[in-house]
Amino acid sequence: MAKKVALLIGGWSAERQVSLTKGRAVEAALRDGGYDVDVIDVKKDLPALIAALTPKPDVVFCNLYGRGGEDGTIQSVLEILEIPYTHSGPLASAIAMDKPATKVMAASVGVPSAEGVVASKDAVLAGHVMPPPYVVKPTNEGSSVGVRIILESDNQKPLDAESWVYGDEVLVERYIPGRELTVAVLDGVAQGVTEIVSQTRFFDYEAKYHDTRTEYVLPAAVPQDVYKTAMDYAERVYKVLGCAGLARCDFRYDDSKPGVAGIFFLEINTQPGLTAESIGPSQVIRNGQSFVELCSHLVETARCHAQNEKPEPAKAASSSAISARQKMLA
Repeated sequence: MAKKVALLIGGWSAERQVSLTKGRAVEAALRDGGYDVDVIDVKKDLPALIAALTPKPDVVFCNLYGRGGEDGTIQSVLEILEIPYTHSGPLASAIAMDKPATKVMAASVGVPSAEGVVASKDAVLAGHVMPPPYVVKPTNEGSSVGVRIILESDNQKPLDAESWVYGDEVLVERYIPGRELTVAVLDGVAQGVTEIVSQTRFFDYEAKYHDTRTEYVLPAAVPQDVYKTAMDYAERVYKVLGCAGLARCDFRYDDSKPGVAGIFFLEINTQPGLTAESIGPSQVIRNGQSFVELCSHLVETARCHAQNEKPEPAKAASSSAISARQKMLA
């Protein structure tokens, strides 16, 4: 009998439409892999979700993005229901979605990121909290939602008070000039380095999902030491957070600096986009695994993370990250 897989799509975050669109590719791959697939459009309705997962499927495939879907919320529900699921567990998901906490965790394993500060929305609107150029971004959104670059010559405000719906906290980081690199990690092993060449100011939501001019260069045409270091950094962040399955680490590379000094970690995505053309899967496919095989592998390695877990360095480090984040906010 075919394994029954519940594919979660949709959600209620700013990335709902992305999940719905990419979910069709995952559904097709799972069916091609021989699985019995039940597609569930997730809304902000816990009783409805539990009803949709009754009787329990063999595995839940998480194809949700943004808050509610990859921040530990759905993962915690599945832990309580004791249904194995793909990708990372509640702890890794929650920390990865919290960009300031992730920066602290990355630093704990020697991975540099841009100088930054968490400021209140009012403080950012009142004036520059650091000299431009800098980047303002939500502390807990994905897909570059809400991100804005402020250059020295800009007359625009750091953020639009009317359209800012991402909470009272704002992460402000020093702008890193140069190139955009990204590394997929599968089961703890970095898969490659892709350079993203966008025609917009940076690889924002528009460039990710709508601008057909965006180019993806795989393997990235960077020096070998830069290539290897980006992969090493991605594996370190993945492991210290305790991630599982497929994840993707994003970096800025200032190629005006010598050697690997210009590589700066941006963020980790614990549930990256899943189509055969998406950045993460394309690296896996280049290494010899088809998209159907990748989706099947994620199903076959799905698990509950809270059951029979042993203490890991990531858990010890997480308390330090929370403490350090609180100091950033003080």
